[in-house]
Amino acid sequence: MHSRRPPLPPARTSRRDRTAPTTSPARTARIAGALLAATSLLVSACSASTGSATTTTKAAEAVLAALPRSTPGTLSPYYGQKLSWRTCGVPGFECATMKAPLDYDRPAGGDIRLAVARKKATGKGKPLGSLMVNPGGPGGSAVGYLQQYAGVGYPAEVRARYDMVAMDPRGVARSEPVACLDGRDMDTYTQTDTTPDNRKEITGLVAEDKKFAASCGAHSAKLLRHVSTVEAARDMDILRAVLGDRRLAYVGASYGTFLGATYAGLFPDRVGRVVLDGAMDPSLPARRMNLDQTAGFETAFQSFARDCVRQTDCPLGGRGTTPGRVGTNLKAFFRELDAHPIATGDADGRRLGEALATTGVIAAMYDQSTWPRLREALTSAMREKDGAGLLVLSDSYYERNADGRYSNLMSANAAVNCLDLPPAFTSTDQVEKSLPAFEKASPVFGEGLAWASLGCAYWPVRATGEPHRIEAKGAAPIMVVGTTRDPATPYRWAQSLARQLTSARLLTYAGDGHTAYGRGSRCIDSAIDTYLLRGTPPPQGKRCS
Repeated sequence: MHSRRPPLPPARTSRRDRTAPTTSPARTARIAGALLAATSLLVSACSASTGSATTTTKAAEAVLAALPRSTPGTLSPYYGQKLSWRTCGVPGFECATMKAPLDYDRPAGGDIRLAVARKKATGKGKPLGSLMVNPGGPGGSAVGYLQQYAGVGYPAEVRARYDMVAMDPRGVARSEPVACLDGRDMDTYTQTDTTPDNRKEITGLVAEDKKFAASCGAHSAKLLRHVSTVEAARDMDILRAVLGDRRLAYVGASYGTFLGATYAGLFPDRVGRVVLDGAMDPSLPARRMNLDQTAGFETAFQSFARDCVRQTDCPLGGRGTTPGRVGTNLKAFFRELDAHPIATGDADGRRLGEALATTGVIAAMYDQSTWPRLREALTSAMREKDGAGLLVLSDSYYERNADGRYSNLMSANAAVNCLDLPPAFTSTDQVEKSLPAFEKASPVFGEGLAWASLGCAYWPVRATGEPHRIEAKGAAPIMVVGTTRDPATPYRWAQSLARQLTSARLLTYAGDGHTAYGRGSRCIDSAIDTYLLRGTPPPQGKRCS
């Protein structure tokens, strides 16, 4: 959840995904959401604790405490506000701005303005209220996700009965976005070598991390202290009340599962039909989370490798080549790029080096429908010295537009992650000592992901969160969904969260890719749709493929 360049969690959704082959608009937007979710993860999970081999740690003995059922009088103006809905450029959707206190401990200290969008129920059946959605990140635009996918791509029966609603979390996209580096400096940051070969390169990497952190502090000093997941979950409860819903109905993906679980822990009596797809484990310290994700990406890469060598256009090996050898071949290619970056035809003169190429490969691990595009991009880069395809994949991961501007995805991602958990590493020495563990978890990506976990060490604001369990005692049944070969949110995280939540029902998708809903499994989709429409969760332990 916590690193900075790749790796990542839980969902890119505020833009159209340019990494996928030709698909329907709804499928494209769904993939975009999944990609974002993943990005957020590694970019955000940092802790100084090494953690144990299990998914629960002694550091997470604390349990998230529920807030009082009664609303404090100081918050009544927020809970009683009326939204002024307006058209917002996308047919069928309305937008509004909601106010929340910047600091819940000092509500009189000023407001933060949050962007909200909705598409009203389209059918004639009995209305079920609002269904809030969040694609993950942290840093993914929920409003963009609603308009590009959920509001048009969710099953018609769900859209017929629910008002589809989204709110960009504080600091994200349209909700007073965190600002850090400009486009040119972000280009430098994303190209910085995260597999340093010597002290000079380590110093350069640290300098870029410090520059990124200092820029965020300079541009968003006040906001950085108030973009935690707990605060975002409290904003969700204000929106629930303002929309007139007694209980929250919600679908969250990747980091959106952490946001949804946090809501359930704070307001268990207000939980309605809640789906947590591609679940995160709140009990893990950042370093353990990053190490688990590193192993998750290795699992996904091995699936890609086995598929690649069965295809006629695989540039990493032919039939019979083992996944290990495929990984070795890819690493050799990365080393070549480290020494000799190749042309991309980019208007801004960027060449494809190891850092951007690695990000491009990682971006394709979130959904197997991108694998043909990855093979094509690798073939062009390895055989024709044309890095354009991998650069497109990398740009999609970072949400870099053709004009050189970036969305605030990476800025918001770091801001939330560095506030939610203490840093995974606080020095380069700690990274170097952990390299063997990360490289064991992933011979292909381990070294880069270890160094990518250093960013929060230099953050200008101290973390306010710690690893903790979420039990949400008294909540209605909550659906936790896990995918067995999910790269960004490993399956054991879903198992762990399901054990923590007292009312959880675990639904398993035996397959590849990040998240499960809308991926093509009728079994998964039917179980989730039935729950959303009828309130009937699947039997405990249900497994789909």
